[in-house]
Amino acid sequence: MNDVQQRIDDLVKKNRVVLFMKGTAQFPMCGFSGREFHIITACCVEDLSVVNVLADDVYRQASKTSPTWQHIPLRHVNGVLGRRPGVTAP
Repeated sequence: MNDVQQRIDDLVKKNRVVLFMKGTAQFPMCGFSGREFHIITACCVEDLSVVNVLADDVYRQASKTSPTWQHIPLRHVNGVLGRRPGVTAP
């Protein structure tokens, strides 16, 4: 496992719910990211960790090179990648 994969794996294992999104919770840079954040918070998830992939070169490069990361946002719950945001509904 390379350093990028290890960093992502550690973050996902350390936090129950992780949302990798474009922008921040306060200022989403993508409609899908904003919608995914609002869906998660509407479900009363309190222990959400949000990662802005645009603010960190490591995550930005992962989104360009990893087949798993072709679509942002990505939601991990209990270490498992959730469904694609286009499929998620409130």
